[in-house]
Amino acid sequence: MTRRIWNQKSWRQTHVAVVGGTPPREFAPKRTLARRAILAGLLGAGLTPLIGRQAMSASREPPLIMLDPGHGGRDPGAIGVTGLYEKHVALDTAQALKRALEHSGRFRVMLTRDDDVFIPLDQRRLFAQTNGAHLFVSLHADALTDHAVRGASVYTLSLEATDAQSDELARRENSVDPAAAEQYQNYAPDVANILASLAQRETHYFSARLQQTLVRTLSNDVLMLHHPARRANFVVLRSFDTPSVLVEMGFMSNQADELLLQSDRHRAQVVTALRTGIETCMTRLIAPTTSG
Repeated sequence: MTRRIWNQKSWRQTHVAVVGGTPPREFAPKRTLARRAILAGLLGAGLTPLIGRQAMSASREPPLIMLDPGHGGRDPGAIGVTGLYEKHVALDTAQALKRALEHSGRFRVMLTRDDDVFIPLDQRRLFAQTNGAHLFVSLHADALTDHAVRGASVYTLSLEATDAQSDELARRENSVDPAAAEQYQNYAPDVANILASLAQRETHYFSARLQQTLVRTLSNDVLMLHHPARRANFVVLRSFDTPSVLVEMGFMSNQADELLLQSDRHRAQVVTALRTGIETCMTRLIAPTTSG
C-alpha cells in the first residue's frame, strides 16, 4: 500500500480556534435562536417538509455540508487484518468526497479534521454547529466481534439501538471519548429519552430522509449490511440543529470488506454513491417551494 504523508500545514486556524479548546459562549451562531423559533413554528403548524428550505433561505451563501472523518491521531479506530487503519480510510474518503461535492460549485464543504489528529466527539458536532452546517455526515469503517458481518450501512440517532450489532458499534465509537459518552448518564432513563427526543425533534425528519437517500444510492454499487438503515446512540450524532447521519462503509473486522476498503476503485464507488445521495437530498431541500 502507498504510505500517505499527512500535511500539518493544512490544518485551518479557524478549526483550531474551535476544536483546540472550549469556545466562548458568544461563539455560538447568532442565528440559532431565530432558526429554532422558525423550526418550532413550522413543526407546530404541521409543515415539517418545509423546514430545510426555510433554514437554507436565511443564508445567501451556498449550503454547507460538514464531513466528519472518524477517529484520527492517537485514535486509529478499527485496525484491519492486514493492518489498515480506519482513521486513514475515513480521511481519504472524506477528502475525495469533499472534492467531488465541490466540483459543481453548488455547495460549500468542510471537514471536521483534514489531518491525522484526534478531535473529541462533542467538538466535532460543535464545529458543524458553529459554522452553520446544513448536513453532517460522519464516515467510518468499524469493527465487530462477529467477523462474518460485512457490508455498508447508514445510522441516525436513537437512544435505543435497532439491534445488538448497532449497540456494539455505538459503544465502541463512544468509548474513544468517555466524557461525551456520559452526557446523559446522570438522568433517569425516561428523562434521557425525553431530552434525546427534544434534541432530534427539529432534525429527525431530514436525518431520516438523508439516511434513506444514501442507503438507496449506496445500494446501487456497494454491498450493504442486512437492514442497512439503522439507529444507535452515537455521541457524534447528538445535534440539535443539524441533520446528521453516520455512514459505515464496511467492516475492518471482515477480511473481504477490508480488502475492498484498500481498493481505490471501491472507495471511488463509495464516494460517487455518497455524492449522488447528498446532492439529491440537498437539491430537494433547497428547491424553490411551489406557490399556491
